[in-house]
Amino acid sequence: MVLRKSLLATSILVATLGLTACGGSSSDGSNNNPDTDTPTNKAPTAIALAAQGDVNENVAGQVIGTLSATDADANETFTFSTEDERFIIDGTSLALKPAVTLNYEAEQEVSVDVTVKDSANNTFTQTLTFAVTDAQDYDFVNSTSGESSVSYSGQIARHVLIKELYNYIGSAEGLLADAQTMTAEELLAQLNKYYKIADADYDALAGAMTLTVVSDSKQATLADISGSHKDLSGKIAGNDAKGQHKDWNDGTSFEGWAGLETNTPEGLINALFAQLVERVQAPSVITPNGKEIESLYVTADGVDLKQLTQKFLYGAVAFSQGSDDYLDNATQGKGLLTSNIIEGDAKYSNLEHQWDEGFGYFGAARNYMSYTDEEIAGKGGREGWQGYNDYNADGKIDLNAEYNFGNSTNAAKRDLGSDGATDYSKEAFDAFFAGRKLISDNVGTELTDAQLTELKAYAVAATAAWEKSISATVVHYINDTMQDLEDMKAGTYEADKFVTLAKHWSEMKGFALNLQFNPESPFNSEANAGKFAQMNELMGNKPVVGAQADMEAYIVQLHQARDILEQVYGFDADVVDNW
Repeated sequence: MVLRKSLLATSILVATLGLTACGGSSSDGSNNNPDTDTPTNKAPTAIALAAQGDVNENVAGQVIGTLSATDADANETFTFSTEDERFIIDGTSLALKPAVTLNYEAEQEVSVDVTVKDSANNTFTQTLTFAVTDAQDYDFVNSTSGESSVSYSGQIARHVLIKELYNYIGSAEGLLADAQTMTAEELLAQLNKYYKIADADYDALAGAMTLTVVSDSKQATLADISGSHKDLSGKIAGNDAKGQHKDWNDGTSFEGWAGLETNTPEGLINALFAQLVERVQAPSVITPNGKEIESLYVTADGVDLKQLTQKFLYGAVAFSQGSDDYLDNATQGKGLLTSNIIEGDAKYSNLEHQWDEGFGYFGAARNYMSYTDEEIAGKGGREGWQGYNDYNADGKIDLNAEYNFGNSTNAAKRDLGSDGATDYSKEAFDAFFAGRKLISDNVGTELTDAQLTELKAYAVAATAAWEKSISATVVHYINDTMQDLEDMKAGTYEADKFVTLAKHWSEMKGFALNLQFNPESPFNSEANAGKFAQMNELMGNKPVVGAQADMEAYIVQLHQARDILEQVYGFDADVVDNW
């Protein structure tokens, strides 16, 4: 298995630095008879540490190296020990204890006192020093306090709300159970507990919202992630208008879903919620060929409302906020045009925080580059690395640092499906890391014009890779949808196949709608004017399922939509076929 991590330093173990002789002595082996020529057993005179390899930060329990001792006496046996609580010695192997990790930002070199005892109980103690290798993790510290200067809990709170809404819609104990006893109005209120939370209600709702993202999360409730008011409605494109490159609430800027009563991003969410409530209260819904649909979030038109809602929110909230607010330089006092001076007793500058919030919406874990693509995608690799990893070994998954959310997972999935032709996950993370390092290296002074230009280039690179991971995912689901339609066009499919089609189509459409939210999108270029709307028109508001000729015509339309994506993003034709 090959990890994709880039190491920023290639430090090696230092086996002979920092020697400290702490009293090698002879004891039982001494001879008090001066007339006897019995040799005296002498204490060891040195300890060496043979490196096992780089000692990486944030890796719990790793082996540091193998110990050996120098002793003038022949055929000696040695016992090694240390009183340092961070380390354990097993025979001649020096390692960190299972729950201990090292932090390069806090300590670039680590020293440990090791004592060796020979067969005559003579001892010698030496200080061994080794270097810590700086991993390309999203970890930055305040140079004054030594504490982390990274903060984006609000963005994680919104990722969690998207995930919890998704789980509520799909759970037998969630929306489906509530539909048995609640009115339509009450069901809508339940959905809005995850989407549109009044400021006055937040403390009670967040404290009572038990999280289901992962069973062993450090945070048990939404309030554990963020104690201040957070919801999705306040940050959906159009409702947080400052800094946006379009007025998404003007009735014309939002494109891609024909026939909305209110043509805005939130108008689409409201329409989807209304369809959900209607669907779960319907006694029976059948496919076009007369089979009953058991999934209560799949409509008779072949729309999976759970998938469509989640995927659209990835863009209308997360991608919109990340690309158009926090990583943009269009509005003074927002995004890249904020101060890099730390005010008062704050842990970070405003610019550091704005950049972190952009990274937070991308959704990657702090040690993202320590995963393989398979692991981020949850499709193989090491145990304990399936989409999340307890890298500080505290027995819990910290949702603010150790879990991969949203489009960060799509980037790895598409890299995995491109047979090495793409590396969107690395491109995005490298750009996020380089931009944050530029900011951190200059905290306390405002960036120069040249530095701001460099920072903007990193922001564009990050959002370009982010957007390509979305558009490649649209291609992936176009391919899945076309295959479903080919399998179904004879009309002999079962209900399960219809549900699968609904899932694939809804993910395709949800992701496709999100390509309008990045101000730097290639769809916004003059050469590609009108192509975003054309692509979505070809997809429509639902899959075409009916007469074979109609389905075959719709497959042709999806091919045309895929061709648009291939041209706009410069995708390789063979990769597009295989996604």
